[in-house]
Amino acid sequence: MSNVPFISSENPHLQADCERCFGLCCVALPYGKSSDFAFDKSSGTPCPNLREDDRCGIHTQLRQKGFKGCTVYDCFGAGQKLSQVTYADKSWRTHPESAREMFDCLPVLRQIHELISYMREVMMRQDTSSLYAAMTEAYPGVLQLSELEPAALLALDLTSHRSNVNALLLQASEQVRGSAPAVTSASKKSKPKKRSGMDFLGANLQGADLRGASFRGALMIAANLRHADARNADWIGADLRDTELSGADLRGAIFLTQAQLNAAKGNADTRLPDHLHMPSHWH
Repeated sequence: MSNVPFISSENPHLQADCERCFGLCCVALPYGKSSDFAFDKSSGTPCPNLREDDRCGIHTQLRQKGFKGCTVYDCFGAGQKLSQVTYADKSWRTHPESAREMFDCLPVLRQIHELISYMREVMMRQDTSSLYAAMTEAYPGVLQLSELEPAALLALDLTSHRSNVNALLLQASEQVRGSAPAVTSASKKSKPKKRSGMDFLGANLQGADLRGASFRGALMIAANLRHADARNADWIGADLRDTELSGADLRGAIFLTQAQLNAAKGNADTRLPDHLHMPSHWH
């Protein structure tokens, strides 16, 4: 249980709640035809699958219909915050004069909510308790950013705000990775040589000892981490599309999100942190 007093039900809900959103990601965000999307769509154009009630017409068949990208997108609750709070339940459909502004606000608020999510994780973990005071001081200021009016949101220097917090997130990462448990099994492979973020594309790390590794911002598309020991690794910003995690041990991970797992491959033998769950498409 957290000892952080201001983490409560009054804080922003950091998981997407499509029932309370105007389908903003289905309109605001552009995408190109690829293995993740069946066709091209420009920003501000409603997806043809978006119904008049702001629900997806193929929600239960997204992967089968070629929209895998939709199943791995996470707004961290920014969609419903914009819909219900920032714009006070005034939809882009009924108030088209605000539509462009609303769409532009979505990626900004999403980044803020993502940052809040990482900060909250640090404050909830026992192994980063030494950062409690510093994070407690920084947290309210970032939380206030999520309450800004649209014009103020769009005028934000997000790079500056993120850099102020990033030092604390890096310290948290170092503490978690430094406390990775020892492995006594002789069957584990030795640690691979240090790689740059790009070097993980399609990398074969099956059975590798990745305890305490940093995958910050790494492109790990189609990498093979089957049966790898990746306990206490840092996954912030890592691209896990089609990364093979079957049988991998991800316990103790820091900054690993459900959306990242949804983009990866795995099975019932993949060992996950307690706050995350096995995606429905894993076998």
